[in-house]
Amino acid sequence: MYTVFTDSCCDLSQRIVSRYENLEILPLSYTIGGVTNTELLYDKEVVSAYYDRLRGGEMSTTSQIAPNTFYDAYKAHVEKGEPILCLHFSSALSGTYNSACVARDMLLEEYPDAVIEVVDTLAASAGQGLMVVDALDNRDKGMDVRENAQWIRERIQQYVHWFTVDDLNFLKRGGRCSPSSAFFGSLLSIKPVLHVSAEGKLIAREKVRGRRQALKCLAEKFGLLEAAADQWIFISHGDCEQDANAVKQHLVEMYGCDPEKIELSFVGPVIGSHAGPGVVALFFRGKDRG
Repeated sequence: MYTVFTDSCCDLSQRIVSRYENLEILPLSYTIGGVTNTELLYDKEVVSAYYDRLRGGEMSTTSQIAPNTFYDAYKAHVEKGEPILCLHFSSALSGTYNSACVARDMLLEEYPDAVIEVVDTLAASAGQGLMVVDALDNRDKGMDVRENAQWIRERIQQYVHWFTVDDLNFLKRGGRCSPSSAFFGSLLSIKPVLHVSAEGKLIAREKVRGRRQALKCLAEKFGLLEAAADQWIFISHGDCEQDANAVKQHLVEMYGCDPEKIELSFVGPVIGSHAGPGVVALFFRGKDRG
C-alpha cells in the first residue's frame, strides 16, 4: 500500500482522517500574535479560540511549505522503494505545489527510478480534501499510483467549490474586495458567493442580501450542477457550525442527500486567515466546477 500525501489546507475532519492508513498531512504554517504555529486544528475549543482572536482584531499571516520539508517527508518512503502520490493545495493560491515539485525533482536526481506523482489539485479546503478521499479510496480498491494520479487529473474539474463569508473585511485585506465594496457591503448586509475556478483561483461570482440567503444559495448550486445525491459531500466552516448545519439541512430537504454522507469540518487557520470567521464552504462532485 503506497502513501498518499497532502497538506493541511485539505481541511479534512478527524473522523475522515482516522478512516485511512498511510495518509500523511503536512502542515502549512500561520503566525498570530508573533507566534508561528504548524499544528492541525481538530479540537473545537482550539479552533474557536483562534477565530475569536481574529474576531478581536488580531491578524494572522500564512506561509507555504518549504521544499526541504517535502523532500524529507517524501524521502522517507522513496529510499525504501515505495511509490507516493501527492495532492496539494492549488498552485493559483499558494506556492506549496511548486515546493512539492522542487522536492520531487531533487529526489528523482538521487533516485531516478522513484515513482513520485505530484498533482496540482487546483482545489482548496475540503474540496482538496474530497479529492484526497477519492484517491485514498481508489488506492484501497487496488488502483496503482500512476493510474490513480491520472484518474484524479482527469476529474479535477468535477470538484465543485462554493464559499460565502460573513465579514468582507477579510477579503478586503487579501485584495479580493475593494475597501468601498467592503464598507457598503457590510452596511447593506451584502454577502458574496465565491467559488474556486477551473484555474484554481478564488473568484467572486454573486452577491446576495443576508446570511440566510447566502447559505441557501450555496445549497442551490448542488442542484444546478447535476450532482449525485448519494455522494460524499463536505462542508467546512470558520467556527460557525450552526450555519454549516443549515446548508446540510437544505441539501437533505431540497435534494434528498444522505445526511450520513455529509461531513462537516473546520476551515483551518491558513485559509481562515484570509476568509475570516463565519466562512462556510460546500464541496461536491458535479458535471463541472460551475
